[in-house]
Amino acid sequence: MAHPIRIPNPNPSSSSIDPNSGFCSETKTYHSIRPHCLLPPETTSLSITDFVFSLLLQNSPSSLETTAALIDAATRRRIPYPDVVTRTKTLAASLHHQIGLSNGHSAFVLSPNSVQIPILYLSLFSLGVTVSASNPTSSKSEISRQIDLSKPVIAFTISDTAHNLPSLLHRTIILDSPEFESMMTNRTRKFHRISVSQSDKAAILYSSGTTGKFKGVELSHRNFISSLAGSQASRPVRFSPAVSFCAVPYFHVYGFLLCLRAVAMGESLVCIGRFDVGMMIRAIDKFRVTQVALAPPVIVAMVRKGDLMDGDHDLSSLEVVACSGAPLPNAVIERFKKRFPGVLVAQVSR
Repeated sequence: MAHPIRIPNPNPSSSSIDPNSGFCSETKTYHSIRPHCLLPPETTSLSITDFVFSLLLQNSPSSLETTAALIDAATRRRIPYPDVVTRTKTLAASLHHQIGLSNGHSAFVLSPNSVQIPILYLSLFSLGVTVSASNPTSSKSEISRQIDLSKPVIAFTISDTAHNLPSLLHRTIILDSPEFESMMTNRTRKFHRISVSQSDKAAILYSSGTTGKFKGVELSHRNFISSLAGSQASRPVRFSPAVSFCAVPYFHVYGFLLCLRAVAMGESLVCIGRFDVGMMIRAIDKFRVTQVALAPPVIVAMVRKGDLMDGDHDLSSLEVVACSGAPLPNAVIERFKKRFPGVLVAQVSR
């Protein structure tokens, strides 16, 4: 497990900033009135993985041994936090020593959500490898353009989509294979920390392509560290770990960040491959989910679903529904609140 990272205290707020509105009378600009984000110095060698595991130690030091970090909604398989840390380091060592992945390389990930994906992301980040995540339903031509943009030396995918990938320098690894499981569990090599700069490129994610050909968007380790620090600053006090359900794909920036945030905050993250509203409702009931990340169409479906939503499902554990990707109409929010009183609807900006 990583050691906690020492972060300096932020500068005190300026007396010219109104604490209620955030308006600064000197600069005539508005500032956020949320709690300060405690950021490490930019010159500190620090990967996203370092920062995630450091926050994890701060947030759940006494419950790590018993908390399930990742839960497969279909198989009910649970991976506890100690195993997530061990698997991350073991996989990083395997990828570095067996295959030769290192700082500056890029990896293409073509997969639906699964309990393996957060571990894979964290392993690649710890090596300084750039993660290029893509929609597994992408066409061959779309994948070809994404590969041309990200220049990966290796790909990770599932057996159903492997045929869509071209040959790469370090081949393709199948995530739902005994080989990949062995790479996460066979500790023949010890992981040695690799120096990663916060300014190093961490991910290449893709725009939707609504205004032409989609584009690759580069994000640094510092970008994700800043976002996670913001989550830490606004993290509510809880007496038990939150249980999150992510209905948003991990290749999208919303789901990408959420799966990292869940680990950093010491939450239990319930994973589902192909999304289905019925399975989501059953998962909320079965695993006592407290917060759900959704896209607007799913919230609309929850409002409209009759028998499914009014059945023998106990959704009393649900506290927050976070929505992102597009604005949610007020009419839908009001209908949702009537159907699920007491559940907070939060619109997330990314």
